[in-house]
Amino acid sequence: MISHPSRHCTVELQALPSRIGQVRRIVSAQLRYWHLDSLVDRAALGVTELLTNVHQHARPDKTCTVEIELLPDRLTVSVRDRDPRLPVVDTAEPLATCGRGLAMVAAMSESWGARPDGESGKVVWFALATPPSLPALSGRPPRRLVEEVSAEPFAQVARAAPARSAVAG
Repeated sequence: MISHPSRHCTVELQALPSRIGQVRRIVSAQLRYWHLDSLVDRAALGVTELLTNVHQHARPDKTCTVEIELLPDRLTVSVRDRDPRLPVVDTAEPLATCGRGLAMVAAMSESWGARPDGESGKVVWFALATPPSLPALSGRPPRRLVEEVSAEPFAQVARAAPARSAVAG
């Protein structure tokens, strides 16, 4: 289910490879709707890396929630899952094919972090500074992009907002 208060968007999903690409396209479309085109690439990369970590490491299941929140000075993207283990930034070997995701998130964001969420989960997040000339959001009710995370509605979003990421999906 996706909710869209004026400056907030939430997507619940199973962090499976096909869903990661769909959520990346939803985040990109929402940022374009908010006139934050300059943040699309970094936000899409960051959410892809966080969801990939859930897919690869989270236990007992891959259920998670992606939340984006627009504040006057920053955009915050967070991923909540049911695994209480906090992530660790690895120092990847030069030829390693994995282990760089959180380092990339740290490099491209203004700030990032992880915190426990209750007794059996965590939230990993990153923040991006918004452009100083961010237009005020109108008083009109926000539009809904999709009702559920399912393959059908994403075909239109995918055509409208092609993803640009190093991760296939």
